[in-house]
Amino acid sequence: MINLSKLLAITIALSTVNAHSQDNCNNEFFNSVLPSNASSLGTYHVPANGSFGQAADIAYPINATNLPALCAVIVNVTSSATSSYTFGLFLPEDWNQRFIAVGNGGFSGGINWLSMGSVVPYGFATLSTSTGHNSTGQDMTWALNNPESKADWGYRAMHGSVVLGKQLTSAYYSKKLCYSYYAGCSTGGKQGMKEVQKYPSDFDGVLIGAPAWWSTHQQLWQLTVGIINLPEGSPSYIPYSMFPFISNEVLRQCDASDGVLDTIIMDPKKCNFRPQALLCHPGQNTSTCLSPEQIKTWEALHRPIAAINNTFVYPNFELGSDAQIPGSFGVYGTNAPSLYGTSYVQNYILDDASWDWKTYNYSVVEIADALNPGSTNAADFDISPFYERGGKLLHYHGLADGLIPTGASELLYNNYLYNMSAKGIKLDDFYRFFLVPGMQHCSGSVGNAPWYMGGVQTIQGVYGVPGFRDREHDAILALMAWVEKDVAPEHIIPTKWKNDTDPSQGVLRQRPICKFPAEAMYVGHGNVNASSSWKCVAQA
Repeated sequence: MINLSKLLAITIALSTVNAHSQDNCNNEFFNSVLPSNASSLGTYHVPANGSFGQAADIAYPINATNLPALCAVIVNVTSSATSSYTFGLFLPEDWNQRFIAVGNGGFSGGINWLSMGSVVPYGFATLSTSTGHNSTGQDMTWALNNPESKADWGYRAMHGSVVLGKQLTSAYYSKKLCYSYYAGCSTGGKQGMKEVQKYPSDFDGVLIGAPAWWSTHQQLWQLTVGIINLPEGSPSYIPYSMFPFISNEVLRQCDASDGVLDTIIMDPKKCNFRPQALLCHPGQNTSTCLSPEQIKTWEALHRPIAAINNTFVYPNFELGSDAQIPGSFGVYGTNAPSLYGTSYVQNYILDDASWDWKTYNYSVVEIADALNPGSTNAADFDISPFYERGGKLLHYHGLADGLIPTGASELLYNNYLYNMSAKGIKLDDFYRFFLVPGMQHCSGSVGNAPWYMGGVQTIQGVYGVPGFRDREHDAILALMAWVEKDVAPEHIIPTKWKNDTDPSQGVLRQRPICKFPAEAMYVGHGNVNASSSWKCVAQA
């Protein structure tokens, strides 16, 4: 029988806490908690089903919507005599006594309100940092001759924001945090890996997608692949419009490599692809085929990048990533590589806005590695301190990623494996890596492959995995179950919706992704679009 008096007492207590925390939603309260180098720029009461954001955050101008009732606060922190950063914090009325920080993307500066809105409905106090500047994803002019801002973007703004965000959260609710989490992809993935390596006490659980962890090589790789497909209009140049045709041919040849024709390439490495099938024949429309010179360009894009002396620089595009590869090139008509490469060298590495990309050679890679401005690389492979404090790490990467090659994550995993094994630490005990067949960079997919796992994979106004809010389908809940209940995930089941902007229209496909190096295999019967028709099989 329900004890009504106890239930009433609990209800009154929760109401008192909520009322007390609401009373704290003002600048005066937050400034009383913050140190002297930080101040509250504004506080806002957001009603249930309300929205919030800042158009001034030019990389993240879209409001978070369908929010729970919460207090939003924006804080400015002076990080040096010449730099500062801001962070946003959502403090929901219905708080789960947990904290989460979300990451950024590209070179973007600004508070990532949209990603915050994707995770605050779980009940988290939710934070995003501006990283110390306000810019779009490919603009790095803010870094020119500005070492302090480089440090903010490289690591300092995230860590500093998290420390203060936790303090504000505990003070706001007059309660200690039970657990702290992180979720981010791409640059956000790199930010999370940097936290694991440099500040292992910041988070209990970390969810990381497609991390740009080796920044000095990732950005120079994008410069290199851009140069490979230049100049525009040359015999070797592959027009951007050709890549969908290439993608379709890769899918045609590789789809059955796993024994199932379903428009999903489960393991690109098992496909013996022949690009010569795209070779133009006499009289053929050249907009739908490749010349011998163009085939050589395609082959170069799918080889690891190495220096003249055969020094490894970075992995290659995976088979099946072709549809997204133009995203790593420069804007058509500029006849130049992506700003992800050129702006990075000019403003972040060399502090020389006049540097000409045509002079690029391996010496730039050597300079970048020697300087590592802002200590941005997340390349410390000894993560035993994170393990020793009980931290848990989930890491995923799409096999059709055309912006950060999947091999970069495999390289990172192996480096962790070598380091932890040498210390007698079993990697599986705290770190699990998942490859996602068909998934592109952080979201979306080729061939209608399942990709959505909740968390910071943002669908406007949606949180979690509607209809499947459990640890099998939702990566955030999988991470929480591992951290809080010691239930380690052997697999996660991503979803492909019939309409990726409106999950209410129903599920098209679901399929498990497996703890690396295991792979999902069809059991031989049943609907190939149902997760129950697949099982994880260990690879030799």
